Amino acid sequence: MANPKDFLHHSDCTAMRAICRPRQYDIIDWRWLISALPARDSGASKERTPRNHHRRRQPRMHKILFVHNNYPAQFHPLSTALAGRSDIKMAAIGSPTARALPGVQLIKYVIPDGEVVATHPFARRFDAESRRAEQVLYAASNLKQAGFEPDLVIGHPGWGEMLPLRPIFPKARIVTYCEFYYQLGGQDVGFDPEFPDMGIDGHVKIQLKNAATLLALDACDIGLSPTLWQRSTYPKTFQSKIEVIHDGIDTDAIRPREDAALTLRSGRVLTRADEVVTYATRSHEPLRGIHCFLRALPRIMAARPTAQILIIGGSGTPYGFSPPPGHSWRSWFFREIDGRVDTSRIHFVDNLSRADFLIALQISSAHVYFTYPFVLSWSLLEAMSAGCVVIGSDTPPVREVIDGQNGVLVPFFDIPQLADQVLEALNHPRHFAKMRKAARETVTSRYDLKRVCLPRILDFYQISPLPRATRPARAAAAQKR
Repeated sequence: MANPKDFLHHSDCTAMRAICRPRQYDIIDWRWLISALPARDSGASKERTPRNHHRRRQPRMHKILFVHNNYPAQFHPLSTALAGRSDIKMAAIGSPTARALPGVQLIKYVIPDGEVVATHPFARRFDAESRRAEQVLYAASNLKQAGFEPDLVIGHPGWGEMLPLRPIFPKARIVTYCEFYYQLGGQDVGFDPEFPDMGIDGHVKIQLKNAATLLALDACDIGLSPTLWQRSTYPKTFQSKIEVIHDGIDTDAIRPREDAALTLRSGRVLTRADEVVTYATRSHEPLRGIHCFLRALPRIMAARPTAQILIIGGSGTPYGFSPPPGHSWRSWFFREIDGRVDTSRIHFVDNLSRADFLIALQISSAHVYFTYPFVLSWSLLEAMSAGCVVIGSDTPPVREVIDGQNGVLVPFFDIPQLADQVLEALNHPRHFAKMRKAARETVTSRYDLKRVCLPRILDFYQISPLPRATRPARAAAAQKR
């Protein structure tokens, strides 16, 4: 394959050698980088345009760069919506876990190995973030050298990847995705008395976890948070710089379905005629209330002898504290109820396809969503969009969505009340028909991807909602009608 330096002017080669580190990457398509270079004038004669011929001005290419360790993540809806547009070119930089999407050129960097023994414990996280930032610097510099100068850069600051972006792209509009700001208490840390305090040194580490985020917020043009509560976790100094727009929920795809049926690995088929209690999180950890949910099961299952329990997910890295050695948090807390429940009615579904996950929501009789004051999960809004009866924790991020009319709120640590509310939904399903409808209406009116969130996101990013190239065609079609 050709070397990109062969296509650069001689004066550019020194700079290219300084920044080009192809050994740092596992995926680089030099052909795409070279294609972005301006074409050289071959000196051939050009065809003269007739004097009276009016050529349509071509729209300027809008270039967008996404930077996210686990791309596409929160940027999936926007990337998908813009794919195929003739007026937009997209690139993304991510780690080996990033996934390519149609219409987006993805460059993956290799996470460098670093010896941190000699690094002060307080600085080890920032040391790792700085090493990632260096890899992003190499990737972004090569993009720029190849002619990809983004008008808009959208990134997540949580892994240090945004640290080099302003120096590399000083003219770009840079947007920081503001997901969460760590505090010393009352959020993911210091909320649950069941777990020990981290001590003064632990508190210092928590504060330092915000270092890369603060630097990114200072350097960016504006920030974007998905919920009001998540913005409120940030220092007041920065809150006025952060807009609130949710990522959006596809309510057309996620909707109630009376004939939904889920086939379990055992071959058993569950439908809406069954009593099904659902609980779904990426990882089963105390931060998402796994201990509360499991402790409520003996009472629920004793009162409803045919109820089926679907526990979805759990294979990811847990948030917060790590479980005791040799255990997951799920297995650790399940020991408390083992022997007190009918395990044949408890179904752990670790790897459920997206389609089957939505079916699980559609057949749910009661869906439990518990969380510390932390990032609001998409799964809560997806459950509401599917028309679930949601029993949620009475914590700030959940209160922003559930008001008692569109779902039930329960104090996080009140296990008996959690069990009682689930049993109420199972005992009197018809009484909750209005609540199911209100839950879906909340999502369609406030969080609908196509009709609410995406138009606001496009406006926020100053991107036209329709490709300019399509407008004349539509106008012509309208004249014919």
